Amino acid sequence: MSTPPPNANIARHLGLMAAAQPAAPALKIPRGRTRAGDIDYLTLTFAELDAEVSAWHARLAAAGVQRGDRTLVMVRQGLPLIASAFALFRHGAVPVVIDPGMGLKSFLACVVRSRPRALVGIPLARLVSRVFRKTFATVTVRVPAPNSLTARLTDSASQPSALNSQPVNSDAADLAAVLFTSGSTGAPKGVCYEHGMFDAQVRLIRDTYGIQPGEIDLPMLPIFALFNPALGMTTIVPEIDPRRPAAVDPAKIVQAIQQERVTNSFGSPTLWKKIGDHCLAHRIQLPTLRRVLCAGAPVPAALWRSSQQFLPRGQLHSPYGATEALPLATISAAEIENQKSKIENFPGACVGRPVREIEIKIIAITDAPLATITDARELPRGEIGEIIVRGPVVTKLYDALPDATAVAKISQIPDPKPGTPIWHRLGDCGYLDADGRLWFCGRKAERVATASGTLHTEPCEHIFRSHQLGLRCALIGLGPRGQQRPALVVEVNLPDSRACRALAREFRELAAQHELTLPIKTFYFHPHFPVDVRHNAKIHRLTLAKWAATATGFESDPKR
Repeated sequence: MSTPPPNANIARHLGLMAAAQPAAPALKIPRGRTRAGDIDYLTLTFAELDAEVSAWHARLAAAGVQRGDRTLVMVRQGLPLIASAFALFRHGAVPVVIDPGMGLKSFLACVVRSRPRALVGIPLARLVSRVFRKTFATVTVRVPAPNSLTARLTDSASQPSALNSQPVNSDAADLAAVLFTSGSTGAPKGVCYEHGMFDAQVRLIRDTYGIQPGEIDLPMLPIFALFNPALGMTTIVPEIDPRRPAAVDPAKIVQAIQQERVTNSFGSPTLWKKIGDHCLAHRIQLPTLRRVLCAGAPVPAALWRSSQQFLPRGQLHSPYGATEALPLATISAAEIENQKSKIENFPGACVGRPVREIEIKIIAITDAPLATITDARELPRGEIGEIIVRGPVVTKLYDALPDATAVAKISQIPDPKPGTPIWHRLGDCGYLDADGRLWFCGRKAERVATASGTLHTEPCEHIFRSHQLGLRCALIGLGPRGQQRPALVVEVNLPDSRACRALAREFRELAAQHELTLPIKTFYFHPHFPVDVRHNAKIHRLTLAKWAATATGFESDPKR
């Protein structure tokens, strides 16, 4: 495990890259189309981005933001997000980043819990902070941010200037940021990131995927763009609404990849299926892409297969992790193909082997807190249990949620000293196979506990996804845990009850062919699944279970 540098402030990486490759493009922001139809980009070099961050740094200091201040960041993706976040890191302040699409009620609850002293925001964000005064009661400093994706502070001589300002010295254990989970199986939680954790993430992402300075990245999750200045990659800001990522026009993403010769991209399976389908329909290949990192939900088998057609010189990779710990494990399309006979016959979704410096264990499932690792019972290989991890990227606590921290974290030893690594309970179920690969079987909160045993979502849904229509589906449990009745919800819009009964019969026949799914006899049909805003890939199964309690289900005897 690498020793943290004397100054672990993550912002130092931008200055190093600006010195090493000052004229290289750091950021490209779309601002329209040329007459020829090409995307017109505003381009900033690493030296210019460093200067822009310095201008932001000076502006924050002049407004009264102090070292250690929690600062709510409510700005546009692209230049405003990257520049403000790195300026806050450089100043020693703590950016608080909350997904804008989680809904107003959840957003406001996150604001109250994070207790920000400062706010950096576009005009609408500052207006919201005035309207909901009680929610933003701790905010005493408001710093205006440009409303445009491309607006630069350094374009105006009236802005304060402190070019080439240096980041404050930060210890590896100093709080760097508070990033919120998506809340796919509960209320969103603030995750406390230390500077050393960010440093480890940069190191592991770079080393695991062989990323080199000078590469070109198109990140379809705005927060992932923050890694690029530290990795020396050019960031191409995608033409995508982060509040509605599934509404993306795949043609625009493909044009950006081709025009800018993108080598790396991150996006959810939902987005890459949409892009991949577009490529296949129009016989398009993306030869400049060396790697696509696809995460947020299990990658469908069809996407693993199709990626080999539109990525002739690259690989689809699926990094496994969570807001609380990333990256943890990874697998590529090549490994999926090489191990096809093994992988296709195992239950669950294979997410690969642990990355360097990460340790993974499987323990017996329990909803109770576990004070130390000795309170957990480790399971043998091949047995499904709860996934726990430890390593330098594993966060230690949730912000202002001691009960949630107690449930999610396990000490290695009683009364650990500061800096002692802890185990994180991912809230996922899975197992390790004989070759050391990790298999994801579903969220622990979404397991279906019947009187005769426990069913996990991914192994069951995998069977039903083999239906000829290839429909998305979700395993749910009806009734109290321990006595739940399993059912399946299928995402399809059918014209009438007769069509529902006919399709239910087909799914029941499929269920009856496998011992695992034999208990599933009730089927529901839903036109549009509720999914997470961040990736548009995680199905809200608990929401579907509540809906099914009053909806019409269809049962069918496969022999009829």
